[in-house]
Amino acid sequence: MRASAFVYPWDVNGDPGAPERIAGLGVDQVTLASAYHSTRALTPRHPRHRIVTAEYAAVYYPAGDHWADRRLRPHPAGDWAPGDAYGEAAEALAGAGLDVHTWVILAHSSRLGAEHPDTSVVNAYGDRYPWAPCIAQPATRAYLTDLAAEAAVRPGAAGTELESLGWYGLQHLHAHDKTAGVALGDAGQYLMALCFCPACRAGYAEQGLDADELATAVQEALEPLWRGAADDGGWPTVEKLLGEPVAAATRAWRDGRARTLQEAAMAAVRAAAPEGFQVLLHADPVAYHCGANAGVDPAHVLSVADGVVVPCAGGTALLTPFAEHARADTVLAANFTVVSGMGGGPGTLAADAARARALGATELRLYHAGLASDGDLAAVREALR
Repeated sequence: MRASAFVYPWDVNGDPGAPERIAGLGVDQVTLASAYHSTRALTPRHPRHRIVTAEYAAVYYPAGDHWADRRLRPHPAGDWAPGDAYGEAAEALAGAGLDVHTWVILAHSSRLGAEHPDTSVVNAYGDRYPWAPCIAQPATRAYLTDLAAEAAVRPGAAGTELESLGWYGLQHLHAHDKTAGVALGDAGQYLMALCFCPACRAGYAEQGLDADELATAVQEALEPLWRGAADDGGWPTVEKLLGEPVAAATRAWRDGRARTLQEAAMAAVRAAAPEGFQVLLHADPVAYHCGANAGVDPAHVLSVADGVVVPCAGGTALLTPFAEHARADTVLAANFTVVSGMGGGPGTLAADAARARALGATELRLYHAGLASDGDLAAVREALR
């Protein structure tokens, strides 16, 4: 199976040994961040640093002049990835014989929400989620579509992986996150992700819903969760709490906005890309799910994308719905965490890959070559060998 390792530019730049070390894992490709959210990352082998703090969401290349007069625009990185950090790393990795694909984070930016609060998701209580741009707003959709095309199609890149191209909700892993005190479950996460910004309020009206009444219903539905009496049956629980017609109307609005944004972003990438450029989406086959792996309808997304990257850290079951709709040339990449300290299992990678292949996976994604210890990387080398 073809394998690709996720990499940040700062894992490579300033470390002359990094490209050969990554190639030596036995991977064919790297998925290199070109636009990324804020993070704090360990760099256990870098000769100049051990911790990198990316303070805000940024692009790791010089953004085009066409952004100059735009209200919503990407920001250059600070000293953690200055200049064309992506281009420098991509050139070094290609020099080691690796194919380079871009890794683009889209609807997940705390800086966007801080500078432009009106762009953020607003929950039923009126709380804003500054890390979660509302993908129903026209200006935000235009920004994300243009960012997707520019950040994806970098010089020398043979393809891209688009992450967070859909609704984002409460699950963020924010700095010093303190949101795990109540187990929300799938139903609670969905209810807490419902947006009540002006664009979404108008969208609910198009579906025959009164936004104020819906917000009240959501608050009432969530009340048992705050008391610790969660009834998490997934979507059937949402239907029970809101009533099937109301629940279906919220889905009709949200699913439509996510689907058309994904179509527009992928079309923009293809329009900017050379022939044969591969476009993959980080995706979850449960369409109402929010987060980095966008909830999608498998049949639809595989009709517009070349394939998907599927989270498999908790098991490989999510591959099956995509495999049922895959074409002969569909890329179905199983994404495994190989960092032991982050709950990954590099020692079981060979067995995990075999299970994924049996369920239809055609490729592997390994998270993350820069974060893993020497021991983790040795286990990856052995598994891929």
